Amino acid sequence: MLLRPLLLFILFCVIAKLFWRFIEGVVRGASSPPPGAARRGTPVPVKMQPCPVCGTYVVPGKAISTVSGGTSLHFCSEKCRSEQPSR
Repeated sequence: MLLRPLLLFILFCVIAKLFWRFIEGVVRGASSPPPGAARRGTPVPVKMQPCPVCGTYVVPGKAISTVSGGTSLHFCSEKCRSEQPSR
């Protein structure tokens, strides 16, 4: 006898909570971040460097690098590094 109203009350609370969380998500998604705030997962731009042998652009952090004459040279492959131009 008291079980049915109690179950209906619990169901109402669950539906109200789900509805409220849905509305919060919509509002959070629609609002823009404050100016100057960086979002998580946003890639940081990296200046790519040309390979001195073939001219292919490479990411310096992932390239095969050597230092020659005080400057860093970034190569796209071992083959290009072995054909390194002499200075």
